[in-house]
Amino acid sequence: METADLLKKVRQIEIKTRGLSSNIFAGEYHSAFKGRGMTFSEVREYQYGDDIRNIDWNVTARFNHPYIKVFEEERELTVMLMIDVSGSRDFGTSFKYKKNIITEIAAVLAFSAIQNNDKIGVIFFSDKIEKFITPQKGRKHILHIIRQLISFTPENRTTNISEAMKYLTNAIKKRCTTFVISDFLDDNFEDALKIANQKHDVVALKVYDERETEMPSIGLVKMKDAESGEYSWIDTSNKGVRDAFKQWWIQNDESTQAIFRKCGIDNTSIRTDEDYVKSLMYLFKKRM
Repeated sequence: METADLLKKVRQIEIKTRGLSSNIFAGEYHSAFKGRGMTFSEVREYQYGDDIRNIDWNVTARFNHPYIKVFEEERELTVMLMIDVSGSRDFGTSFKYKKNIITEIAAVLAFSAIQNNDKIGVIFFSDKIEKFITPQKGRKHILHIIRQLISFTPENRTTNISEAMKYLTNAIKKRCTTFVISDFLDDNFEDALKIANQKHDVVALKVYDERETEMPSIGLVKMKDAESGEYSWIDTSNKGVRDAFKQWWIQNDESTQAIFRKCGIDNTSIRTDEDYVKSLMYLFKKRM
């Protein structure tokens, strides 16, 4: 991609997603994603209605008058975006490819993070860790992330969510909020996801396309597996073929949702032809 075209796309995404972050998500994001806990701030004289469990008995004994400890929320978070860059993200049949929606969602979350003075980092993964962007603050850092979201080309095209979650668990030492943005077309990641969520606050955003749920009847079609690169001819006019494809999607989706429930993962599903704002708002409000 030419530099001028890349900068133009970066600017377009910045304008759209920063506006969404400022006008829609600001309060919801702050409420939905808490800091690491409460930290001691100061002591002050006891007032009627204060929680007696917060009385500082040492200070109270010294001044012969009750004093309480005041705590403040330790607000600053580290937010990690785990972006699936495997070949299946290049699929899309409506208005946008999955990778375009993933880019916009990631940018919205990134701007929401820095507006709340949180650090934001990114892990791009396929069947390996493709790129790690260290968590930082600031607009310059966000624009660097958006440029990478638009232009990054992975070395591999297959998916291994388990390896990505193991890397997160080992690489990020302090507890963070992690958004895994993927189509979750993978197997055997439950254990690694559960372990990662015990250490971090993991949130799953499943991005999918309408045509992945149901195959239209349009005759004989040559299809390519985006991850393996293999071609096959599919007779879409055959109802049995269409029904089998639909059943595969239903089973895959139910299996993924069951994994999220077992692991205690907050999640939402986002279709490429639908408004992702509604899905994110629903997720945020559910966490409040």
